[in-house]
Amino acid sequence: MNFFSNTLLFKRITILVSFVIVSLILWNTYTFFQKFKNEERIKMEILAEAQKEIGTYSDLNASVSLPLKVIENNNSIPMILVDEQGLILNTQNLDSIKSLDSKYLENQLAIMKEQNEPIVISYDGKNKQYIYYKDSDLLNKLTYYPLALILILVLFLSVIYLFYSSNKAAETNKLWTGMAKETAHQIGTPLSSLLGWISILKMEKVDDTYIKEIEKDVYRLNTIANRFSKIGSTPELKKENIVDITKQAFDYLESRSSKQISFSFSSESDKIYTQLNTELFGWVIENLIKNAIDAMLGKGELNLNITSDVKKVKIKVSDTGKGMSKKLFKQIFKPGFTTKKRGWGLGLSLSKRIVEDYHKGKIFVKKSEIDKGTTFEVLLNKL
Repeated sequence: MNFFSNTLLFKRITILVSFVIVSLILWNTYTFFQKFKNEERIKMEILAEAQKEIGTYSDLNASVSLPLKVIENNNSIPMILVDEQGLILNTQNLDSIKSLDSKYLENQLAIMKEQNEPIVISYDGKNKQYIYYKDSDLLNKLTYYPLALILILVLFLSVIYLFYSSNKAAETNKLWTGMAKETAHQIGTPLSSLLGWISILKMEKVDDTYIKEIEKDVYRLNTIANRFSKIGSTPELKKENIVDITKQAFDYLESRSSKQISFSFSSESDKIYTQLNTELFGWVIENLIKNAIDAMLGKGELNLNITSDVKKVKIKVSDTGKGMSKKLFKQIFKPGFTTKKRGWGLGLSLSKRIVEDYHKGKIFVKKSEIDKGTTFEVLLNKL
């Protein structure tokens, strides 16, 4: 609870600080933008005065070097000089080639009229000229400056969020691993007791058929306990005959499933070898078969087929169940995702981890059609 409160407080402070930083960035940029815009206006007013001074010189021998230098020094602000009738007299800092096109100049003039008020040049109160101008490239780039800063801030916050999320996920995984190992430990005690009771039943000469079935279930509980004990640790892989391991899991579930389901097992060979952890791989086969049984609602056909080529072993589990759409092919392997009313949606995600992380193989939906069935395929490296 203390950790949760601290995390929540940290998130709120982070959001508040981020909001303040973004607000300061926007305000500072707006202030700087307006200041820069005013400075460009002043430059254009000075340029207008220089233009007026040149136009009012009556002495041909008078020096106009200073006004000309002022005009020539404007190498960043695009401008157009027009007369009272709107005739374009001069342009500056526009594309020299495009400026040959009158439509281009008209478009640029329209943009300038929209962006800034014109500066009027009056010669003795009679003849007037107008200087239209638009924002410089530097000023235009400045408008994207806050967006860039905000993007950097968002990326920084995303990194922080991912860091804390990964830490939380790691803690959750550690908790589940601990619970799994503790479950395996707790199951060990009643298992030892059950083995003792089986010995007593044998001494009492109880029907061997019953004892064998009880032994199968005890062996099954022992397998489950071993599986849980291996969660969170790297399992040991050994050279195994995948046909035998798969058949054992298949037969166990067949004997304990609805008789309305037709089970079919086939393999191209009795012996196909690969590197396996028998307990974990058996878990994968059981998950696939249970999913198939659930998809068929206890009635249909279930087929398991094993084939191989030079490099790979292929295990296909097919059913005649309700099927699924293609958009679910990858989602069903995500932890917590389930289409059933009961269950935690962990079976296929665990199977994916066992096959791909531990056995370096691949598991996927081979094909599926609504109301026709689904085929899962597992690929493993062949020895």
